[in-house]
Amino acid sequence: MKVVLVLSDALRYDVAVAGMGFLGHLVEVKLASLYKVIGELPTMSRPMYETVHTGLPVTEHGVISNRVVRRSKVPNIFQAAREAGKTTAAAAYFWFSELYNRVPYDLIDDREVDDESLLVQHGRFYTQDFYPDIELFVTAGMLVRKFDPDYLLVHPMGMDDFGHKYGADSNEYYRNAVHQDVALANLIPEWMERGYNVLVTGDHGMGANKRHGGTTPDVREV
Repeated sequence: MKVVLVLSDALRYDVAVAGMGFLGHLVEVKLASLYKVIGELPTMSRPMYETVHTGLPVTEHGVISNRVVRRSKVPNIFQAAREAGKTTAAAAYFWFSELYNRVPYDLIDDREVDDESLLVQHGRFYTQDFYPDIELFVTAGMLVRKFDPDYLLVHPMGMDDFGHKYGADSNEYYRNAVHQDVALANLIPEWMERGYNVLVTGDHGMGANKRHGGTTPDVREV
């Protein structure tokens, strides 16, 4: 089984359902399923990156806040895949490089890696929250065509960036969900033809107050 996980940072459930028409179409014609997930706490990025990739709550994996900057200390998806002889890849924010490859992150050496000894063997990482989602999705498409990874993480930051700037009830936040859907419409059919199972979700949601981290449905439902 080959898997692409699209972990859209701060993509909340209701906006995804309302604004992502291509994904909705796949559900409507029974080529995909839709589930509401109640995210773990705290609804912060680095702890949830680790929870998603280990299946553990923060009190067990130890990444309790965004300020915990270290490699993962527990079994995770990248490790399991590599140990099984699978190929791993990621187009993602640099915090994933810190969690699963090495710390500290080197802006030059770690931006692009192709090293079978690493947990993320083929990594393309970015450091700016406003890095364009479309460029990130194109990079993901390249990784599929070039390396045919068994596990690919695709991690755009646009929803989080627009949410923090304008709030989750803004036109900017909603419009970016539509833009991500259009980008995925250009990628998912090819990925499905190549035998991938594609998962699309968020690590947490976003509030109208431009914040997340708490316990309310707007920041937990993805």
